[in-house]
Amino acid sequence: MLQFTDIQLAAARIKGVAHRTPVLTSRTLDALLGVRVVMKAENLQRMGAFKFRGGYNAVNALSDAQRARGVVAFSSGNHAQAVALAAQLHGCRASIVMPTDAPALKLAATRGYGAEVLLYDRYTEDRAAIANALVAQRGATLIPPFDDLLVMAGQGTAALELIEDAGALDALIVCAGGGGFLSGCAVAAKHLLPDICVYGAEPERGNDMQQSLRSGRIVSIEVPRTICDGQQTQSVGHHPFEVIRALVTDVLTAPDPAVVEAMRFAFERMKIVLEPSGACALAALMLHRAQFAGQRVGVTLSGGNIGLERFAALVSGAERVD
Repeated sequence: MLQFTDIQLAAARIKGVAHRTPVLTSRTLDALLGVRVVMKAENLQRMGAFKFRGGYNAVNALSDAQRARGVVAFSSGNHAQAVALAAQLHGCRASIVMPTDAPALKLAATRGYGAEVLLYDRYTEDRAAIANALVAQRGATLIPPFDDLLVMAGQGTAALELIEDAGALDALIVCAGGGGFLSGCAVAAKHLLPDICVYGAEPERGNDMQQSLRSGRIVSIEVPRTICDGQQTQSVGHHPFEVIRALVTDVLTAPDPAVVEAMRFAFERMKIVLEPSGACALAALMLHRAQFAGQRVGVTLSGGNIGLERFAALVSGAERVD
């Protein structure tokens, strides 16, 4: 199981390379919710999301011989960009398996970092199988998006920094897809603040992690139809679930309209841009505010990789969501 020492090692690896992103507050948000909120702005991280932490940690931990044979990853976008950039910084080849319907911005950025992109249909093809075939063919190293201890450790540095910079918290809400971010942050948070309650946040239509935690076993679902493209996972990873089952209090959900409302609030009142998945934890807090009344709550703003036209359509209501 992931240990706090793994996160400390990751923090040392990424120091001076990853941004130590700011902690944001909003008196307007505090008054609206009756909660004192501190937000870790990972939308301002390199390549625009927390994923750089785990991707860089995993690539940096490889031997020179492994890096010479290249790396392979599969991702809907942010992990793709993270591994592509980390590989570029280490001078090694990256091949990324991405869905055909991945946001154009994320596809372009991944290619822009020098990675080879191989497209697949997320509804009919198995991305892990495609990636594993590449690994076998090329002798490359697979860097999974969440079910990997090095990736999980890297992601956990976000919570480590948040607590170091913001101080004690009663609760922490972390965006959840495959569980790498949530599990890493849970290990860091519970080590530093043993009494803290850690929550995951996922889209209502993709609540596999909520089902898994509440049933005590990994539950798989169909690819969820949600605007939160970074959270269209079908099941939580085995390594993350081991941590989540032990350390996470609950997983909260938010419907897509609530996610859009969180994006709109962040833009209008805080002047920051969040992609839908990046706003999910804030949306969950806004929706479930009553259970956090009077508490000091940390929230991850996990990413801001969204094109201008899509962002404008969502926050203006031109693109309707149900």
